[in-house]
This record gives sequence, structure tokens and C-alpha cells, in this order.
Amino acid sequence: MAANLVRNSLKSLNPSLFGIRRVQNRRFSGVAATVKSPESEPSSSSFTFSSVGDEKPTINSKDDSIYIQAPPKKETASSSVTMPASFMTGSTVGRRFYKQVTTRLADDGNGWTVMLDYRTLKTPSKKPLKLPTLSLAKAIAAEWEYQQTDGIRPFSMPMMKLACTALERVPLTRPKIIDNLMSKFHQDLVFCRAPNDSDLTRGIYEKQVEKIDPLLNWVESEFGSKPIAYSSFFGGKQDECLVKAVENLLNKTDDCELAAIDAMTAAAHSLVISIGLFCGKLQIEEAIELVRLEEDLQIDKWGLVEGGHDVDIADLRVQISSAAVFLGLSRRA
Repeated sequence: MAANLVRNSLKSLNPSLFGIRRVQNRRFSGVAATVKSPESEPSSSSFTFSSVGDEKPTINSKDDSIYIQAPPKKETASSSVTMPASFMTGSTVGRRFYKQVTTRLADDGNGWTVMLDYRTLKTPSKKPLKLPTLSLAKAIAAEWEYQQTDGIRPFSMPMMKLACTALERVPLTRPKIIDNLMSKFHQDLVFCRAPNDSDLTRGIYEKQVEKIDPLLNWVESEFGSKPIAYSSFFGGKQDECLVKAVENLLNKTDDCELAAIDAMTAAAHSLVISIGLFCGKLQIEEAIELVRLEEDLQIDKWGLVEGGHDVDIADLRVQISSAAVFLGLSRRA
């Protein structure tokens, strides 16, 4: 029907005005090509048709063909695959485009890389994802291996995100990261102590003394200065010697260690707990217990809100656990 309408419209036109060739019993092919007029410049209004019985469109051999529908592009093999910037935001990134995930030694022999089929994995800024240990490379490869075919979900790949942070952001913003951590040190979670002069808070105070004081005693023995606990919500000011000792520790960390400490501090609201994990004083479950100490006491008293408390607990476990595992796997033996 559409071909008949096009054919009738072309018959009613004067071919000399538009430079259109009249072709009988022809079918519109979906490919348009410019045709040169003998006495004028090439006209962009001319079309090429194909025979009724011929399924292949007639295409001019010249490069000035105009396609109504673009021809399919040939896929070119690439030796690397780069993650888009949206990988760092948590949104879904396309469909799974690979079948096999492997690890191999980096080309320069310094570090390990992850391979998606034959492609070398890169960071969002197109830097090679070069990891310090084979164990960390295998852990990140496992995150890629367990992605579903309907989409790649960055929120299920916390160690990949930490690796990109360590390789891209930490080298460029290391002083700012340390300054940000130290600016919140005086209001650290473990320095905030519930008042013991009220029946409403006395139970919390006793639990803090039982669970947090051993950590504060360890800080004193490790850094040579005793932390001061405050009952004020806004905290107070710690001894300058303690501040300098903690800052020196952060300055000595490598990029992977600082990325892990920063992630744990953001999740725990406590640099002291993060340093406890970093130095091996705390285990993952012990750190999570200290972070949730007051809220768990409230849940025991008033009950758990489904879809609220349980989600927060699960998210905290993922953030703390992944950063702690990333920290351990990134260390060379």
C-alpha cells in the first residue's frame, strides 16, 4: 500500500524538475542515494529503487549514499572494557556482556588484573584496574562472575568500588581525605558517653563502660595518650598528642588502606573503630556491635521496625565487612 502511494506520487511529478528517475514496477528499498544530474549539482531528492523480485537493496558504489536507516555497524574487537562513571553511583550498568571472568598478571609484572573474556577491566577513568595481590583480584573477579545476565549491579560489588576509589580518588585527594577524617575525630562515636545520672540512660552508660572502655584503653596504650569521653552530644577536644599520633598513622597508609579506613569510618561514624579494625584490635562482629550498641539497646526495649532497622543492620554489615575484607586482601604477605 505504501509503495503504491509513493509510486503514484512520483508519477505525478515532473522528473526534469527534481531529477528523479521514473522506474516502472519498482519497489522502495529503504535505501536512498544521490543521483547526479547531467547539467546540475547532485540532487539530494533522488532515490534508488530495487526490483520487485530482488530482496537486496541497490546501493551506489560511491560514498555519498544517504541511508534512511543506518546500516548495522561492525563490532570491533577491543582489548579492554571501561566501566562508565555511573558505576560509582550505584545505578544498574547495562546487561552482562561477558561469559568468563579470569585473573592474570599485569603486563608489567607489577600487580594483577581482572579479565572479562579477552578484555582487561579498567576503572571509570580508563585506568587499568591493577590490584596489589592475587587474592584481591580473585575476590573482585568473583563479584563480576556472580552478576546476572539482565544487568550489572554495582551495589553488589563493594570491593570493586573500593578498588576504583583506591586507584583513582585517593592518589588525587589524599590530603583532603585525611583532613576530613581528622576534622570529625573529636566527635567520634566512642567518645560520646551517655550520662549516668538518669534511669533512662543508666543502662546505656553501663553498657558503654563494658564494651567501649577496653577499646579506649587500647588507644591509650597504642598512641600514648588517653582519650577523653564526653557526655555532651557535640563532644569535646582530644589531647593534641593523640590527634598527631592518629594523623601520623593515616599518613603512613597506602592508597588501599586509606580507602578502606575512609569507607569504614563513613559507615561506623568512628575513626577509632576503623583504626581498631586496621590494627587488628577489633574483629568485624565486634566493630558492628560497638557501632550499634545504643540502637540495639533501644530495639531490645521497644522492638525492631521491619524495613527500617533490619535494612540498616544489613547495610552496615556489608559496608564494614567489605571494607575490612578489602583491607586484608590488599596487603601483600
